[in-house]
Amino acid sequence: MNARTLIIAGLGVAFATLAAPAPTRADGVQKPALTLDVARTAMAAAVTHARSVKAPGAAIAIVDDGGSVVLLERLDGTFPAGPDISIGKARTAAAFRKPTRVFEELVNKGRVTMVTLPGVTHFTPLQGGVPLVIDGQVVGGIGVSGASSAAQDDEISQAGADGLGVAAAHAAVTLVPGSDVASAFRQGATLISTAEFSVNASRRDGPGVGEVHVRDTDIFYILSGRALVVTGGQLVDAKTVAPGEIRGPSVTGGTGHSVATGDVVSIPRGVPHWFKEVEAPFTYFVVKSTAAGL
Repeated sequence: MNARTLIIAGLGVAFATLAAPAPTRADGVQKPALTLDVARTAMAAAVTHARSVKAPGAAIAIVDDGGSVVLLERLDGTFPAGPDISIGKARTAAAFRKPTRVFEELVNKGRVTMVTLPGVTHFTPLQGGVPLVIDGQVVGGIGVSGASSAAQDDEISQAGADGLGVAAAHAAVTLVPGSDVASAFRQGATLISTAEFSVNASRRDGPGVGEVHVRDTDIFYILSGRALVVTGGQLVDAKTVAPGEIRGPSVTGGTGHSVATGDVVSIPRGVPHWFKEVEAPFTYFVVKSTAAGL
């Protein structure tokens, strides 16, 4: 690999699998939105599946993460109450971030006090509602009512959610031209940034400061140069400089690692690290994989 290599988002995903899974992040990465076009993608997948299994009817509702209806479609043969029920299922899946089958099972197992929830929030504990997820974040919900059975309601809604996931994955493929990569290495820049991971073109011409990333695991792929990286130990005069980011002028204790061209280094979140010595020009890719819920 060199600076002219074309980078696809899949490279970041491949490196990120070396670290802990990373569904979300709470920093400056923009949250995906349930646009009308996105909702149509999920609706098309659900309708296609309903027709493929010859469902006798189905009301399919899609809501955003606040519960507002974005799309509603009622197939021929659906009973009159179907649309209202499907909206309730979609809102429940979006609000609770869980499939509604979970709540039906809980009520059936005896937790009947849950049926009091409609007095305080949207709650339809009937299977057939599934959260809609893009880039690891819930952006809404899809609900289905009026198919041949509760199980088929659930199957159709899951097909809609799965169809959205496939479309989002295809849309997320990113290619950075080699000329842009080479330019990024001249000053250090982010090549790809998502809610789950980022890929940076990094350059060091001298020692750095000690760092701790509370949320991110760092995975380095060294392209050129040599460095002594200290991991572990304690940050000296540690200060929080941004949410989840702690800095200090150096690290005491820890273990020194000599790294050079071709090496890969994985530093889990929470571990202090410090580029103590650098032979310039030192260039490397950094994949940051973000831990869930932090």
